Formats: sequence, structure tokens, C-alpha cells
Amino acid sequence: MNYAPTAKPAPVVKKGEFVFAAIGLYHGHIYGMCNGLIEAGGILKSFYDSDPQYMQNFAQRFPQIHAAESEGEILNDPEILLVAGATQTDKRCDLGLRVLAAGKDYFTDKAPLTTLEQLEKAREAVKQTGKKYAVYYSERIHVESAVFAGQLIEQGAIGRVIQVIGFGPHRLGAPHRPDWFFVKKHYGGILCDIGSHNVEQILYYTGAKDGTVARSHIANYNHPQYPELDDFGDCEIVLDNGATGYFRVDWFTPDGLQMWGDGRLFILGTEGFIEQRKYMNLGFKNSGGGHVFLANNTEESYYHVEGTVGYPFFGQLILDCLNRSEHAMTQSHTFKAAELSLIAQRDAVPLKYT
Repeated sequence: MNYAPTAKPAPVVKKGEFVFAAIGLYHGHIYGMCNGLIEAGGILKSFYDSDPQYMQNFAQRFPQIHAAESEGEILNDPEILLVAGATQTDKRCDLGLRVLAAGKDYFTDKAPLTTLEQLEKAREAVKQTGKKYAVYYSERIHVESAVFAGQLIEQGAIGRVIQVIGFGPHRLGAPHRPDWFFVKKHYGGILCDIGSHNVEQILYYTGAKDGTVARSHIANYNHPQYPELDDFGDCEIVLDNGATGYFRVDWFTPDGLQMWGDGRLFILGTEGFIEQRKYMNLGFKNSGGGHVFLANNTEESYYHVEGTVGYPFFGQLILDCLNRSEHAMTQSHTFKAAELSLIAQRDAVPLKYT
């Protein structure tokens, strides 16, 4: 929840050229979102949340930043070009609609919305305003092994990608979660929530524009005290270019694991394959993240890329906002990842352990 990596600053703009603010500070991803934009040259001017505790927490991390008195203060500030937000999941779309209506670009935590109805409203708002509804799909854009794997694929290291398999276990940490986190209409379900990371990666690495959810499942295997919680989910997607994807997400990371989740991704190509061990190397304490394994027709290699690759998405997003271009992530890709995760959640078959 508080994953907020840092990297060496790599500004793409002059100081003061790109000013942004933060509204909605519930999820710790807001710190990673702001870190990334600041490292790329953005200036964080102000922040706001209706909850005083979240305001206090943010002020401790960014003590030099102005605490706004209201959301309106930020939305009415002509100097602010983008608003980053990580509010309650089902409120993220409404916040985005207000940000876009105010003439600013929006950068939200995943999941970016919780219903297909919200998705249609967001698409229409983007169409009407010309502003961006960007999403922090952090498990690709803010993970160096994921960035490096994309670079290898672009270089042709494994040929044409034909399958992506992802595993996204997370530690639940239930005592530290707010009550709404366990209510499905508020958090959207596991495939909508953390599953959206995996859908985005499947689309990205396969180079697909669309896909069909072939099957999906959800379950509450071991948390009867939270009857609306999905603690397990999986999904298979067939992409429009003939490639396939599968992912599994769950809330079963054991307490003895050194990290909040052993996130892995396997990418199969026509001429080789790549494995990512994103946050740790199992069995090696304090191993850190950024482990990439590559095998193809000419080599079998291991790369430890932590601290070497950086996070180009944030600089690209800033330049996209200034130039009205689409290099960081296209709007159609952003929304398609959300759409497929919502369909997977909607159509998921409930499982019961007997």
C-alpha cells in the first residue's frame, strides 16, 4: 500500500514549467505518484484531503508543500496543470470528472474506477475536454524490471510475444485497512482492483489493442469475517492479435515473506522468454527488486536492474500534458485495461472451497 520507489532525478522540464497538486490521499501510492512526477521535474504546489489524518500524513512526507483549504482552491488555481489523486476507489472517477471539468489533466491511482458506467462517463469527459485521464499502473511503470523487460522486447530479444502470465500476491494487512476496503461497491473487487495491473501488462507486453475475457474466477477462501472481500481471483484473456494472457491475484502473502508480495511475470516469445521477479528474489533475504531472467537463441542471462533503469513514464507523462501527445501511455490503452478488468470482475464465477 505504501510502495513509493524513488530514482535519480531526471527532469524533462525547466523548474516551474510543470506544476501539479494532489487531491485524495488515502492510498500510499500517492507518494509514489508524486515522487515520480517530482523526479521528472514537476513542482508539487499543494495538496488536499477531507480527512485531517491523511492531510497530516502527507504533510509529514512533504513538509514544504502548501496544505490547501479545499479541493476548490486547487481546482481553481490556474497554475496547476495536473491533479494526482488516490482517494477511495469508487470516488476516483467523480474526482477525475471534476478535475477534467476544471481544465486540468488527471492522474489517478489504480483501479481508476469501479463500474463500466463510470468508464463511459470518463471516456466522454476526455472526449469533451481533451484532457488526460492517466492511471498509475505502478506494477509496470514504477518497477524497473518491468521497464527493462519492455526494453528487451522492443529490441527483439524474444521475438513476438505470444503469452504473458502474471502473479500478483499482496499482503492484506486487514487491521490497517479502512472499513470501506471490504465493501465491494467501494473497492470494486479483486480483479477490478489489483487485477487491473495485470491486465495492463498483458496488453502492453503483447502489443494488443483489445481482448476478450475467456474466463475469470473470484473467491473468498479464508476471510469469512469480510464476506464481500475477494481474497483470490484469476483470469484468462485472449488478445485481438492472437496472443493470450493469464493472471492470478490474491491476498495470501504469508507473514514470513520478506516483502508484501512475490510479484512475478513470465513473458513467452517466439524466440525466447523473460521472467521478472519484481520486488524480491525468493529465498535470498534483502535481495531487493529488479531481477530479470532472459533466455533466447543466443544467451541465457540474469540482470539485476534495480537502480539502473529508472522510470521514464513520469517524464513522458509531463511532456504529454504539455505537448498534448501520447508517449507515456495512450488514452485508449489506459481505458482498455480498466474495461477488461471490470468485465473480468463482472463475469467472474464465484468459487467455494469444500
